[in-house]
Amino acid sequence: MPESGTPELTIQTVRSIGGINADDWRAFSGTDNPFLRHDFLLSLEESGCTTAATGWTPSHLMFYLDGQLAGVAPAYLKTHSMGEYVFDWAWAEAYQRYGMDYYPKLLIAVPFTPCQGPRLLLSEQLREWITPERIHQALDSASENLGAHSWHLLFPDAADQQTLGMEEELHRIGCQFHWQNHGYDSFDDFLAVLTSRKRKSIRKERRQVADQGISFRHFSGKNTPDHVLSAFYVFYQATYLKRGQRPYLNREFFFQLRERQPEQLHIVMAVRDEQMIAGALFLHGTDTLYGRYWGCLEEFEHLHFETCYYQGIELAIQQALTRFDAGAQGEHKLVRGFEPVITHSWHGVLHPGFREAIARFTREEAEHVMAYTEDALDALPFRQVGPDQ
Repeated sequence: MPESGTPELTIQTVRSIGGINADDWRAFSGTDNPFLRHDFLLSLEESGCTTAATGWTPSHLMFYLDGQLAGVAPAYLKTHSMGEYVFDWAWAEAYQRYGMDYYPKLLIAVPFTPCQGPRLLLSEQLREWITPERIHQALDSASENLGAHSWHLLFPDAADQQTLGMEEELHRIGCQFHWQNHGYDSFDDFLAVLTSRKRKSIRKERRQVADQGISFRHFSGKNTPDHVLSAFYVFYQATYLKRGQRPYLNREFFFQLRERQPEQLHIVMAVRDEQMIAGALFLHGTDTLYGRYWGCLEEFEHLHFETCYYQGIELAIQQALTRFDAGAQGEHKLVRGFEPVITHSWHGVLHPGFREAIARFTREEAEHVMAYTEDALDALPFRQVGPDQ
């Protein structure tokens, strides 16, 4: 029972985003982040990408403070660890070796999307009242009520970091590479801050793409024709099929995305001899461009860098966006002006023995990630300038 005078926090789980009123969700999520919109999560469900059959049972969280709705969070009951980009396969294998179940687990994240952003969409009142101890205890209880053995909150933003932050809790870090727009007016303006060698290298890459007879066409929102979207899906699924995997997303999802979030959708298609040969899909908020999906059927020299990175940088500059998040991994981004960024995740493991072992692992992992990030900073391709520049 809560102490006298202490607000009571309860969490309800909902088996479909459609079970939450879109206006109620929007009151907490806003519309800036494309992945947190009710529309985006609904498209994932209605297209069949996030269902019990795919191992993504929607279990969205609704936070109530003294009976009043005070927050929401995208969440799923998972029976595997695919499509998350924070890898816990070794943890699952350890459970299996001891004859214990690791799954199901509660995942608080945006499916298939390793992009930082809000995860706990809370009212100001709840954010001010909640403490790390309270939120961890609440998520532990929600996991137990769902029959999950753990919970995992991936890629939170700074506000969630502050809400979740407890030294004794399971906290993992990772490293991504994001491009930062330091007030550039053009791509050449960006190149001017790089060392001469890197500047020449990028120009050579772009020239070699053009010399192969490849040009680029841009499509935005509802002006994207059906045949372009269909061609992009063929390229997208080829990326997975080349690795012997099935794609996470289906054709229907991309068509729903165009209908529901046209103002945030942008597709770049590479064209050769009047035929589309590759494509990349971007989404954007008020200040950030997100490079999400890419694919091609035939390999061309430097085509991936041009389509996914250089076209994205130009787009970010044109739209005066301050950041370009081109996705997870990729040290090759570093020499092209993408700067290392620390990412975070928080985990609640209910079994005390495994919790202690995983805590040791996360501490050791963090030391390696920080050392890696420091090395990456030293490898950035920017010119050294004086203190007055």
